[in-house]
Amino acid sequence: MNKNRYLLCLLGCGFLLYFAIPRVNIFGEGLEGIFAISWLAFALIVVAGNLSALLYAPRKRRSGAASVQKLNERKRARSFYR
Repeated sequence: MNKNRYLLCLLGCGFLLYFAIPRVNIFGEGLEGIFAISWLAFALIVVAGNLSALLYAPRKRRSGAASVQKLNERKRARSFYR
């Protein structure tokens, strides 16, 4: 579920960047240039955060009867009483 959210956020940010990059003037004077650079920096931070969360998400643990049986086998293997 979380991977879908990260992917959706990446696609949304890519969509916003697709429309914004041709329209912002990085070399503008005054507040226009400052706004453009800060907007692009925040967009890159969003992309980096979502991409790192997508790539480094912990893997799901196995659940169900198979994992319970393996746990019981380990307990029996360590037990001194049979």
